[in-house]
Amino acid sequence: MRSASPVDLPGKADIPPALSRGATFLFALAAGMSVANVYYAQALLDRLASDFSISHAAIGGVLTATQLGCALALLLLVPLGDLVERRKLMLVQMVLLVGALVLVGVAQSAAMLMAAMLLTGLLGTAMTQGLIAYAASASAPGERGQAVGATQGGVFLGLLLARVVAGTISDVSGWRSVYLCSAAAMILLAFPIAKRLPRLPLAQPYMPYPSLLASMFVLLRRHRTLQIRGTLALLMFAAFNVFWSALVLVLSAPPYRYSHSMIGAFGLVGALGALVATDAGRLADRGLERQTSLLALLLLLLAWLPLSMMTLSLWMLVAGIVLLDAGGQAIHVTNQGMIFRSNPDAHGRLVGAYMLFYAVGSGAGAIGATMVHARAGWIGVCGLGAAISLLALLFWAATYRCIPGKAAS
Repeated sequence: MRSASPVDLPGKADIPPALSRGATFLFALAAGMSVANVYYAQALLDRLASDFSISHAAIGGVLTATQLGCALALLLLVPLGDLVERRKLMLVQMVLLVGALVLVGVAQSAAMLMAAMLLTGLLGTAMTQGLIAYAASASAPGERGQAVGATQGGVFLGLLLARVVAGTISDVSGWRSVYLCSAAAMILLAFPIAKRLPRLPLAQPYMPYPSLLASMFVLLRRHRTLQIRGTLALLMFAAFNVFWSALVLVLSAPPYRYSHSMIGAFGLVGALGALVATDAGRLADRGLERQTSLLALLLLLLAWLPLSMMTLSLWMLVAGIVLLDAGGQAIHVTNQGMIFRSNPDAHGRLVGAYMLFYAVGSGAGAIGATMVHARAGWIGVCGLGAAISLLALLFWAATYRCIPGKAAS
């Protein structure tokens, strides 16, 4: 009989004690602050273009560099959580992230800026996704969904508030202060992380780093839950980015002519989705993944009805954003809870592989939104988003019984 590989092994780590509220809050806070570093630049592109004499057509390269760093983090750094003790890994990455933020803040050339942005995307994403996996590993099995939901809620709030924080600080003291202040905040955050977050033993046999990376692709090939829930994530994030990528095109044009700050403020409406995310995690802990998934996907599909009527009233836009974010965050948290439950010894690789689906879906949604908007306007965009959401619902209905064990219940 062959020996089990680390990919095949079921969870054999000791069951951790219940995670305290303080530690749960710290996971959420750290994840939100980490991911915000990746998205500050979205509110600062005009200032960066002016300071570095980069054309408005080319300044998008800043975001491209950051997203390249995000992709590299998922492939190269996030899986390290299964090889290196997680608290130590978070602290090392935090020190490196502080250095990257300082480099952005003192950059004197476009090349230096791009390199520093790539490092910020790399390390900010590694910390964000690593903290989600860390929270899952540090929590008891019956509370794992709640811990993941709370941490994911922090990520969501960090995404929403990044634009507001960056705009406010840059208006007061310049765009460089955004990154220097964030570096100082990350240094302060390191102390409670070192003191309050648990030290977790490594439960699996040691693997060389190349084998660790290769095993992530073995998981993608063999892991039925990852394949199914990852495909749902791909479709959900595609629908998300269809909306958010096209919204700025609509609201910045007549008859609205809103500023980017005003458009960004609509994202704050989605903060309610972060609250739903925690509740979705609690329901998943009770074995109600099927019901939670169905409700979340129905909300995602229903959201496109009021969104399609935003030209009649901006209250329709607000209602649609709440439904879209609530459904999307609920399915996202449920996905992660189910995936983490299936193999406690591979949380780092699982979250890295899962977020690859996110990257593909986000990119496809953004491209599809701009193409459809150019040809069919806002109604066409809503039709595309609704079609993707319906496809996600139909895919779930066709596959939810294919997931083995408790996760299928």
